[in-house]
Amino acid sequence: MLATVVFVDVKPECVDEFIAITTYNHENSRKEPGNVRFDVLRDNKDPNKFLLYEVYVDADAAAAHKETEHYNKWRETVAPMMATPRSSIPTTPLAFD
Repeated sequence: MLATVVFVDVKPECVDEFIAITTYNHENSRKEPGNVRFDVLRDNKDPNKFLLYEVYVDADAAAAHKETEHYNKWRETVAPMMATPRSSIPTTPLAFD
């Protein structure tokens, strides 16, 4: 299994639009055959910061996600909304329910 944690810092004036397009990406990502989990989290202390937690059955499924229409639409749409470049950390889940 492969989990990726994505950190996103959104411009304040773009937050509502970011949430809308990210919800679209979330809903479609959950339909992917290799997707195990896709969580969208908002920082309680800074409402402009978000964390995406994506889990795929393997690296191939995670790579396939990046080829989907919904991911590419999300990536292109959110690019100008970033206050700072997004970053990510690939991880391996050790315990999973």
